[in-house]
Amino acid sequence: MPVLNRIAAFAPDLTEWRQDLHAHPELGFQEHRTSNFVAEKLAGWGIEVTRGIAGTGLVGSLRVGTSNRAIGIRADMDALEMPEANDFPHASKNAGAMHACGHDGHTTMLLGAARYLAETRNFDGTVHFIFQPAEEGLGGGRVMVEEGLFDRFPCDTVFGAHNDTYLPVGTITAVEGSVSAASDRFWIRIAGIGGHAARPHRTIDPVLVGAHIVVALQSIVARRIDPLSSAVLSITQFHAGSTGNVIPQTAILNGTVRTLKPAVQDEMERLLSEVATATATAHGATAAVEYIRGYPPVLNAPAPTERAALAAAKIVGAEHVIRSRPPGMGGEDFSFMALRVPGCFVRIGQADGAIGSTPVHNSAYDFNDAILPIGASLWSTLVEQELPRQS
Repeated sequence: MPVLNRIAAFAPDLTEWRQDLHAHPELGFQEHRTSNFVAEKLAGWGIEVTRGIAGTGLVGSLRVGTSNRAIGIRADMDALEMPEANDFPHASKNAGAMHACGHDGHTTMLLGAARYLAETRNFDGTVHFIFQPAEEGLGGGRVMVEEGLFDRFPCDTVFGAHNDTYLPVGTITAVEGSVSAASDRFWIRIAGIGGHAARPHRTIDPVLVGAHIVVALQSIVARRIDPLSSAVLSITQFHAGSTGNVIPQTAILNGTVRTLKPAVQDEMERLLSEVATATATAHGATAAVEYIRGYPPVLNAPAPTERAALAAAKIVGAEHVIRSRPPGMGGEDFSFMALRVPGCFVRIGQADGAIGSTPVHNSAYDFNDAILPIGASLWSTLVEQELPRQS
């Protein structure tokens, strides 16, 4: 595939940077080392750096020529709060944190494009390299937008990317419309009556009530939502009790809801609260439900999607650009940027047999360094395509 020659030449540097970032993961809004790493690289290439947006976020701005056109390209920087199971030399050195979603690779690909564009300057206009903190559930993209990202750095279009462990190396998606789900969170706090575990008849056991709520909630998607309307409800945490011979007073359930349509999102919120409280009442307990709406769906606008597909075809060939694919049910806070500025979010395949095929959010995951030049070439080609030099 025609990766840009200059980027292919410094591909070993990309691998070194990515593995360094992987070894030093930082959680959302705590990406101080990562932010310093990125800022030092950008400044060293003569790119103007603005820091302190959403705390650890930053923007590198490169202006060439006289055109007033501008595009933004975004990469996320944060890691996940989980231990790493890998034992290779660049495994996480920070206990309880791991780059299990490939944000180290996303950051490196954008750095590669910044280096190439700063060297070649073969475009006319402005490119804003947006390095975003706290994508993993904390809404760093929302905070950047709320703090005036596009007021301070106006963009005609904005682009982002994610690695994809289910697509082979050499494929890139450019799909119009919804490509990811709304991502909501909920907490259900169950109150019963605690007591001695040997005398359960004198208690109202919140563990038992919670178990019934877990089972009842699974019927919502299966029996209350139209099968043609996608929805996911997952209970991911169940907390109760402190010792083996005491029935606790309370229990807490925590989980997530994913939907693609606003009407289904509304219905899921209503039904979750209704089913949880009614189930608790039926067992003599009470349930307080807190439902928080998180990331909206990512909606790829028509024009930027066409332009992204055109640039991708120059790198991997038109036959390897995927133009139609069902949306994923994962959340992605690039959505906040795409709601403000027409945008496109692409996925870059990284599976090559056993390499790069471990799913994200898995303790054995690692980014496939072979696709770093592909991503850097994609962004560089896109900038040169969208901001052509005047003849």
